[in-house]
Amino acid sequence: MMQETSPNPYSVGAPQVAAYAADSERLTFIRRTYAHMTGAIVALIAVEAVLFQVVPAATMDMLVTRMLSGFGWLIVLGAFMVVSWVARAWATNGGSLAVQYAGLGLYVVAQAVILLPMLYICIRVLGEPSLPIMAAIITAMCFIGLTAFTFITGADFSGWGKYLALGGLVALGMIVASIFFSFSLGLWFSGLMVLLACGYILYDTSNIIHQYSTSQYVAASLALFASVVLLFYYVLQIMMSMSRE
Repeated sequence: MMQETSPNPYSVGAPQVAAYAADSERLTFIRRTYAHMTGAIVALIAVEAVLFQVVPAATMDMLVTRMLSGFGWLIVLGAFMVVSWVARAWATNGGSLAVQYAGLGLYVVAQAVILLPMLYICIRVLGEPSLPIMAAIITAMCFIGLTAFTFITGADFSGWGKYLALGGLVALGMIVASIFFSFSLGLWFSGLMVLLACGYILYDTSNIIHQYSTSQYVAASLALFASVVLLFYYVLQIMMSMSRE
């Protein structure tokens, strides 16, 4: 999340923190960041669409059942954390643009795997294909509002990082505990995770303004993409819970 000081092979001279770069360079960095984030979202939708079309229903049922069966989901979460760490490390690689894109692509696939069980249950089991669309609209509205607030005010939320990380660790501990002891986290937990995701969007957007260098648009887009997907995941969780009731 901090700026890199290694030379940027894709521009002349060393990369500058976007906040202190020339207006044209800063605007180019911002446009590239949000274009890459949008591309990652489109790629995620495409991967999910392919999985729903290619994988037979019986196979999908088996995979989803195994993924959601207690320790199966714990293994999936553990694998996701490892892959996420690798993807983020690649995306912040200052020496190779190809490695950065590989990190972003890897992260998109990992998110597709994590989202698959919930989307399958929502669309095929509950028969509510409109819920993901509604959740996406709510997510987009929240994202646009938080992004506009941060850019208009120029507020610096970079100090929130340690608190958000602590909140994420507590949430992960509760998820693991719910798997081990077989209890439901409930609607309140999803609500808190929505707040956490919103906090991360403010934090990531602030870093785009104040912390990232102009060469780090892939890493910045990955961070934003991760926060947006987290928000979508728990907005959809809330909507599914309300639909069941």
